[in-house]
Amino acid sequence: MKPVLAVLAAVTLAMQASSTAAPGSTTTFIPAAKVTAAFDKGQPLLETAAYKIHASRRDAAGMAEIHARDTDIIYVLDGTATLVTGGEVTGARSTAQDEVRGQSISGGRQQRLVKGDVFVVPNGVPHWFSEVQGPFLYYVVKTTESPR
Repeated sequence: MKPVLAVLAAVTLAMQASSTAAPGSTTTFIPAAKVTAAFDKGQPLLETAAYKIHASRRDAAGMAEIHARDTDIIYVLDGTATLVTGGEVTGARSTAQDEVRGQSISGGRQQRLVKGDVFVVPNGVPHWFSEVQGPFLYYVVKTTESPR
């Protein structure tokens, strides 16, 4: 599990760094204790204008979401969940700039996620964790598209 997680993180960050890092930029180290504590609560580990890294946790279904600029790269660490993608968000409302939330998704495609799975949700695609057997722990790298 850890080698796959490390590779996923390294590749994602390297892609971002190659296009956004300035010469002399600093690196980021997040110690294991901080990562473990973040997964206990489900918290962001690092957020920049170009990418975000989250230690995500779900114990129950969530709200449907659409990220206008963020692509979610999800790596499942533990638990199982059903992720619905596509379709129409019911009760959609803007909750922040470039972010929409709603009660659920009508239509769409269901995908069962289990430990070890990687799933990519491109920006603009509705998605919803409709069923969760928790704790469902997943590492998310969000790459952020520049505003148009």
